[in-house]
Amino acid sequence: MQEIHQIVVPVDFSGITEQLVEYACYVAKKFSATVDFVYVAELNQGHDMLLGSSVFGDMEEKIIRSAEGKMENLLEDNAGQCKGATGEVVKGEVVDAIIDHVKSKNADLLIVSTHGTKGLEKILLGSVTERVIKRAPCPVLSFNPHR
Repeated sequence: MQEIHQIVVPVDFSGITEQLVEYACYVAKKFSATVDFVYVAELNQGHDMLLGSSVFGDMEEKIIRSAEGKMENLLEDNAGQCKGATGEVVKGEVVDAIIDHVKSKNADLLIVSTHGTKGLEKILLGSVTERVIKRAPCPVLSFNPHR
C-alpha cells in the first residue's frame, strides 16, 4: 500500500471551497501529509473572438491576479490548520490542467469536490469531477459538500 505524503486539491473559490479546504486539511493531518491547492484559470473560455487583442491580454492578467490573491488568502486563512500547504494558479483546460498538476506534484491522493450537478446540466456540460476521476494517475477522494 502506497503511503500518502502529497495531496492535491483543486479549488474554484466557489461557496463550497471553504468546506473542501477544511476537509482536505483534516485528511492531510490524519496522514501527516502536505496539501497543494490548485486553481485552474480557463482563460479562453468564451473569449475566442478576443484572442490576440490587448483587451484579452488585460482581462487575462486581471483574472490571474485575482486568482492569485484569492489563493494567498486561502493559504493565509488556513495556515494554522493546514501546515505546510502550498497553492498555485495554473492556466489551461480544467481537467487537463488538474491532471498535469497532479503528475507534476507526484501526488499520492487527489481530493476533488462534487457540485451535485444533475439532469440536463450534467448531460450537456459533463462532470469535471467525473472526468478527473477517470484520468487521475493516483487515488481520488470525492468530497460531497451537500452531505
